[in-house]
Amino acid sequence: MGLISSWEYRMSNVPATQLEIRESEGGAPEGSACTGPYLRGTENQVEWALRIRDQIHQEFDRVAAAFRVVAHRQTGRRRAETVAIIAILEEKRLEVMCNVEAGYFIRVWQEIGGQVRQLIFDDARYQEIKRNWPSR
Repeated sequence: MGLISSWEYRMSNVPATQLEIRESEGGAPEGSACTGPYLRGTENQVEWALRIRDQIHQEFDRVAAAFRVVAHRQTGRRRAETVAIIAILEEKRLEVMCNVEAGYFIRVWQEIGGQVRQLIFDDARYQEIKRNWPSR
């Protein structure tokens, strides 16, 4: 399954109206995803980086699944905010996967820890959503 089709599959659980809003606001249109395993580097670096990319996809999938579970239990504004966070997550996935330098994956992603969550937490849109959350 290519990046575009797998991205579309993962987003299939997002209500259509949210996707329409996202695309009308400049969200990633179809065909904008980076496809193919092309990476720059030595043969060994590329092989290593491709294995790391698979792990990165799995980590993005894991985090997205956790947010989808939360969204499924929510209603109204909270659900819309969680759906927006999922959209941010998918944008971050595309940003990471569009990098064609094998060394980037080896240096930055070799040891996958909390990088995916940190990408979301550092996003200005996530910070705005978080600022608007009522105190618990």
